[in-house]
Amino acid sequence: MRKPTDSMIDHHSALIYVMVLVSACDGDMTDLELEAIGENVRYLPIFKDYSGDQVMAATRECTAMLADNDGLDTVLTVVEQALPSKLRETAYAVACDIAAADPKASQEELRMLELIRHRLGVDRLCAAAIERGARARHMRL
Repeated sequence: MRKPTDSMIDHHSALIYVMVLVSACDGDMTDLELEAIGENVRYLPIFKDYSGDQVMAATRECTAMLADNDGLDTVLTVVEQALPSKLRETAYAVACDIAAADPKASQEELRMLELIRHRLGVDRLCAAAIERGARARHMRL
């Protein structure tokens, strides 16, 4: 099991870990959430040089870390260490996309977004704009 002091993950895996954190935090990784993760990996420019075949491996690695007693803190630390500052808002944006994939975000998802925002140092105003953008992109009639 990787510890925060072990070799770091790359920025692609860190972004996937953030999406997995939001999807898994309520104990149910829904098809809509998994589809949103896949769409982000397929279509976002940051994943242009990333093989979609690696998504499941990164997802399994993240969920394995989460199974430990201090798994959440470990994953957040690994993500924080792996992401350059210019990708912190991107990480928060993909996290919001996963929360918005389901028609209603659970309290666990909202709390996870808050933890991610604080850990990555995304200020409140930027976070509000990112959240509103995610809500607008995922709006349903």
